[in-house]
Amino acid sequence: MGASIREILASKGPAEGVAVRGWVRTRRDAKGFSFLEVNDGSCLGSVQVIVDAGVPGSDDLPGMTTGSAVEAVGDLVESPGGGQAWELRATRVALVGGAPDDYPLQKKRHGPEFLRQIAHLRPRTNLFGAVFRTRSLLAHAVHRFFEERGFVWVHTPIVTASDCEGAGEMFRVTTQEVGGGKDSPEDDFFGKSTYLTVSGQLEAETFACALSKVYTFGPTFRAENSNTTRHAAEFWMIEPEMAFCDLGGDMDLAEEFVKVLVRAVLEGPADDFGLFSRFVDKGLEERLKFIVERPFERVSYTEAVAILEKSGRKFEYPVAWGENLQSEHERFLTEEHFECPVTVHDYPEAIKPFYMRRNDDGKTVAAMDVLVPGIGEIVGGSQREERQDVLERTLAADGLGSGYDWYLDLRRFGTVPHAGFGAGFERILMLVTGVQNIRDVIPYPRTPGHCGP
Repeated sequence: MGASIREILASKGPAEGVAVRGWVRTRRDAKGFSFLEVNDGSCLGSVQVIVDAGVPGSDDLPGMTTGSAVEAVGDLVESPGGGQAWELRATRVALVGGAPDDYPLQKKRHGPEFLRQIAHLRPRTNLFGAVFRTRSLLAHAVHRFFEERGFVWVHTPIVTASDCEGAGEMFRVTTQEVGGGKDSPEDDFFGKSTYLTVSGQLEAETFACALSKVYTFGPTFRAENSNTTRHAAEFWMIEPEMAFCDLGGDMDLAEEFVKVLVRAVLEGPADDFGLFSRFVDKGLEERLKFIVERPFERVSYTEAVAILEKSGRKFEYPVAWGENLQSEHERFLTEEHFECPVTVHDYPEAIKPFYMRRNDDGKTVAAMDVLVPGIGEIVGGSQREERQDVLERTLAADGLGSGYDWYLDLRRFGTVPHAGFGAGFERILMLVTGVQNIRDVIPYPRTPGHCGP
């Protein structure tokens, strides 16, 4: 493999015999020579290739249209024009793969709605190339964050018989034919009802109670019929679990995690981040620096409800103790009241899942959500219930007693306080890129009514 265009543009000096391989963004013809703007996706920038008439392969120049794949070999020389330091003066060129006139990505701006219809081609655009390079950068930052803190990466199952959230909004996995006669779970492949996972948390807890600090990072699935800019049926979750940890330690790690990932993007490729700042969200850099530099506010759910009630604001969803905070409530707290990220903790027991530790007040659980401006909730976590008798009562009250003996074993055999959280990877991407729709930060979005390429 030869050097990427990113490496070529970072060259320290002229060079001979340099090969450029990529896709043509534009071609301009002049008398006796042509200019090709070639990009290979390794960075936002392109290399200008100058092809003189008579150069081997130049007869194929008419076919080197926007979208076609080309290879050019030549001398890397200083560029007299502005915008880039180097250009390639070709000694030979080759058309690798042509693109006809109906290539959808001609040289003009395309809206996100149009590009979602051709998700297989949109990574070739400037915006989506930058988004998916940033996705890669952020994924590496996630692994680095946990590795540096002594966490073990655990691969939890995609197919599961457990419902972590207790909500029932799961995709069923079956090999049975619809209307085939045999439709009982006992006759199915696994001999019981199985689903695509909504979370790797429960399985990660078992490893945390053996390896002390673990995390998962992988796809999860929710069968929610939510056609919003913040929800998808398939998305990626980051879920650490820590033994010998309480809610305070959980909040500390979650806040540090958000800051470190934001800093990784601020310190990443300036051209990609500059595109987001110029064309997606002009206030992005200021907002992200604010997240990194300022401590997060912490407020209990009860205090948050009181703030919302006293605000005098008429919300679409009325504020009441015992109800979930809606996105509009979360954004009011972060964008108007505190004007910074906020960690809300100690939520009502009735609105949280069975595995969260019950507080001594008999009304709340040791849960927390990290809220950020522009997005709302970006991290949700809790101290897990480590007391066997309390967990058994909660499971029974929720009608979940059967099938969780393995989970109760963690409380029977050497139980310890432990905690963890879940962070939606795509929501973090939305935060750091300024992109407003989750469909535009995941390669192939899966949403109600849509499972295209």
